[in-house]
Formats: sequence, structure tokens, C-alpha cells
Amino acid sequence: MTAPRVRSVLPAYNAAATLGRALASLAAQTFADWECLIVDDGSTDATGAVGAEWARRDGRMRMLAAPRGGIVRALNAGFRGADAPLLARMDADDESLPDRLARQVAFLDANPDIGIVSCLVEHVPAHGAQQGFGLYVDWTNGLRTPEDHALNRFVESPLVHPTAVWRRDCAPGAALYRESPRWPEDYDLWLRLMHAGVKAAKVPAVLYRWHDPPGRLSRTDPRYSVESFYECKAHYLAIGPLADRSEVGVWGAGRPARLRAALLERHGVRIRFYVDIDPRKTGKKIAGRPVLAPEDLAAAPPVPLLAYVGSRGARQRIRAFLARMRRREGVDFWCAA
Repeated sequence: MTAPRVRSVLPAYNAAATLGRALASLAAQTFADWECLIVDDGSTDATGAVGAEWARRDGRMRMLAAPRGGIVRALNAGFRGADAPLLARMDADDESLPDRLARQVAFLDANPDIGIVSCLVEHVPAHGAQQGFGLYVDWTNGLRTPEDHALNRFVESPLVHPTAVWRRDCAPGAALYRESPRWPEDYDLWLRLMHAGVKAAKVPAVLYRWHDPPGRLSRTDPRYSVESFYECKAHYLAIGPLADRSEVGVWGAGRPARLRAALLERHGVRIRFYVDIDPRKTGKKIAGRPVLAPEDLAAAPPVPLLAYVGSRGARQRIRAFLARMRRREGVDFWCAA
């Protein structure tokens, strides 16, 4: 038998209440040349029975029962041995709109230089859901081009994991996802692939309904803590844009920015100075480093600048200010908030 063009992996743990809806959305795809491997990650509810019933109805779906091992092991088990040229993700509590796979496959066919394609998402918040997820959706939906994704990759994860389709040959190896260090497995994968030169983009259309239940793994697993994200960013900044730089300037002299920047020093990158707009800080020293006002940058040492400022609107103002100084984003400065 010839391999399908797309293998989608759907890990499920105690997802009996939503798994049928997710699989129905796959069965309704206008693009038909796919297979879905449902990995039951040691569920204690009826997840296995729901998945088995769908596999009985649709020969493109298969069940893989595994002992409880967590999402990384479930994902790697699902992708191991895949011979489809395109790999895809799906979550057990979400929905793919009917044209999702058709449009993403067509996009990759039309753009051979793109390795990963995502899409825009519709956020479906649960009662009492955190506002932060809605803001994140607005931000990630605004990233469309390879340049958008590359320049913003150290701000947050630029791709919603279960929306992605990517070329198998851009991520060789049976274990796509890493269990150690304990970083967010999807963010680690995207940064690792982009570090290797893989380009990412989005189909500029809403093709996925991203449900936001209160028990979402990103809220309950320490792998997705704020600290884990920043450790991951620091690692890839140090081996990527800062690989041949021993010093940086940091825009943001508040405690959160200093803590994030300090992670770089574990990788041998020294903080030369801070930049801040607060006149109570400028002209002074913090931990032995001078704090400059933005207008002082013209006379500052010519080291790369990292903007660790996350307040709404601040990143855009910093980018505009540095552009007026003829600083090039992705060369002379990076946003990493």
C-alpha cells in the first residue's frame, strides 16, 4: 500500500468527552489522503473505546494504546516509523475546519521553501478562561510570513502546536520531541527547526477551533511554566543569534527582565548594560551594569540588544525607536519578551 500524504498524530488522555468531536472534524476533511494515529496515553476513562469505534468506522484512523508516559512519549510513539511525507498534529479537544488539511497541503505544494505551515485559529474559551490565551491568539494570528515567525520566535511560541503541518524530511529522526531538558516540547521543536534554517508560515485563514479548557496541559504541567519558556529561549538565543557574541545590552531594567536576561549568563553571554525609560533607574547601576536612557544608545558600545519588555504596546514602540536609529531587527536587536 502507498503511504498517505499526511500522518496526523492525536495524543489523548482521559479525553472521552471531546475525542469524538475532534475525530469527526478529521473525518469531514475535504482532503482525503491522510491517516490519523490516535495514541491513548494510559487513559482511565472511555477514551480507548471512543477511539476504537472511530477506527472501526474509518480505516484511515488507527488506535495505539500506550502505558501512561506523558505527551512527549505519546507524540514520539505516534510519529515513529511514519512514511508519510507530511506530518500533522491534532489535539483531542479541538476541531479542524473542513478545508484545513487541503489548504495547508496546497500551501506547502506551492511553497517548496517552507518547511512548516500553520493557520489562524479561532479561540474557544471555557468559562472563566484566562485572558492571556485570547491575547496570545491575537498575537500568533498576526504572524503570517517566514520573516514574522523568525523575528518573533523568541517572544513566544509563534505556532499553535496542533495546527501545524510540516515536512517529514525537515525533522529527521524517530524522536521528534525531546523529553529532556523539560521545556515545552512544541516550542523546543519549533526553535530547533528554525535554528536549522527551516522556514515557517501560516495560511491566512481560520482553519482550526482551539478550545481552552481549564485543565489544559499548559496550565498544569511544569514543562510549560514561565521559567521553562525562558530557559528554552535563552538556550536558543545563545546557540543562535548570540553564538558569536559575548556581550549584549538588555532593554528593560525591571526585576522580570533582569531575571530573564540572567539566564543568558549561564550560557556565557555577559550583560553589558540595561536600557530603561524610567528616570528613577537611568544613570544608575544595577548589579554593576549601567542603566541607559534610550537616547543614550547612540553612544553605547555596539553590542546586540535584547528587548525583554512585555507590556502591551511597548514592543512596537521599541521597534519603532530602534528602526529610527537604523538598528536592524534580527541583526542588531531581537525582541525576547
